[in-house]
Parts: sequence; structure tokens; C-alpha cells
Amino acid sequence: MVALMPLGKFFLPANSKVGKGKTFKAPEGAKRVKKFHIYRWDPDTDENPRLDTYEIDLDKCGPMVLDALIKIKDEIDSTLTFRRSCREGVCGSCSMNIDGTNTLSCIKAIADVKGDVSIYPLPHMAVVKDLVVDLSHAFAQYQAIEPWLKADTTPPPNGERLQSPEERKKLDGMWECVLCFCCSTSCPSYWWNGQRGYLGPATLMQAHRWVQDSRDEHTGERLEFLEDGMRLFRCHTIMNCTVTCPKNLNPAKAIAELKQLMIKRE
Repeated sequence: MVALMPLGKFFLPANSKVGKGKTFKAPEGAKRVKKFHIYRWDPDTDENPRLDTYEIDLDKCGPMVLDALIKIKDEIDSTLTFRRSCREGVCGSCSMNIDGTNTLSCIKAIADVKGDVSIYPLPHMAVVKDLVVDLSHAFAQYQAIEPWLKADTTPPPNGERLQSPEERKKLDGMWECVLCFCCSTSCPSYWWNGQRGYLGPATLMQAHRWVQDSRDEHTGERLEFLEDGMRLFRCHTIMNCTVTCPKNLNPAKAIAELKQLMIKRE
């Protein structure tokens, strides 16, 4: 007879359980009403996080989720905190989890969400306030790969360092990254190993971008930096990064190509 071991008990950190928050009703007469359930947390209080509900009249709101957030902040609740800048999907500021998927709120159409809209900060990141997360560590990792052109030869005196069309094409699918970190924060391996050295999909794709740049003269040094059990090889090809990328890029492919280059070096 096999003795059954008692299951371990898991406890959430103090003040982490999300509770029900306030509800802000739509104005009387509103006909196309959609509910937005938004994560709220203020570090200046001792209160638990909560989900506030905002009823929005879509006839008086723009088509994107960011339009709704701006409307809420401007007209309903000025305390709501989130990042945003370009509104065109090129700055990466407004990344958050919408309807269960990491994306950019400025290019996420409200109409694409069936039913109520649930909005949370990027997962497994320290929350600064409401929908704003601390990206200091992610950007420090990005800085560590030295994301700039490194060359020892003297540049042409009257022109640029040139590339052929074929060489330039190798950078497509990587230079378009806006560093929103939707991919990295969707990756379970980054959740568990990001603080232990794993660089994550966003940074690794940019590392590959510079390895592939024909104008860069430090390819060996860049690959040597990745020769580490944590930095690169903690990627287990889960593919969440590629599925969630709001720019339709393929970080998993870039990481796989990096791994192949590392093997060829041996």
C-alpha cells in the first residue's frame, strides 16, 4: 500500500489577492455600452489590488483599447495610471495584458474583444502602479548586449558603411521590435529565470539582430557573451513569444538561429 504525501500549501504574498473594486456606470441613455475591468493598485496605500469596472459608451469613444483608457483617465477617473506615447504601435509604451494576451493597447481594437474587456499589467513583473510595471531589469539586460554598431575599421570618409540588399534583408523581422517586452513577459522561462540570468526573447532577438548585421565587426565577442547556461539556453521553444508579439515578429526563430550559430562555433 502506497502512503499518500500531504499536498503542500501555497500562500500568496501579503496584499496580493485581487479584490472587487469600484464600478463606474455609463451615462444615462448610452446605447452601446462595454465594460472594462481594470487592475488597480496604489503603492501609497495598504490596500490589496482590485478590479475596477468602467462602463464606456462606445459611441463616444475611439476604436482602440488605448482610446478607452484615455477616456477613462480624462473623463471618469483621473487616478488611473498607465504608460502611452505614440498611439501608432511604434514606441512600445502601452504594453499590457488585454483579454488574456500581452499586446499594445493602441493597436488592440475594442471590437476584437468579445464581451467585457479585462486589462492587467504585464504578467510576472513588479507593478509600479496600476498598469505600469518596472522594466528596469529588462532594459538593463538589453543594455548588456551592447545594442549598437561595433566596428574597429575606419568608416568611409565620405559616406556610410554600406550593405548589399541581401545583407540588409537579414535584419528584417528584428529591427522592427519596439521593446514593448510583450514577448518576454509571456515566456514562462523568463518568469522563472529572468532574474537569474536568462535574457528573454526581446533581448535575445536584438542580440541576433546585431550578430546578423554585416557592418558589425564584433560577432565573435557577441556570441561569446551568450556562451552561458542561462543567458541563451534557458529558452525551451515554448513559442509564447511569437504568438503574442503585437508586431507579428518571430523571436523564437531568432533564438533558434542564435543557438545554431553557437553550435557551429564549437
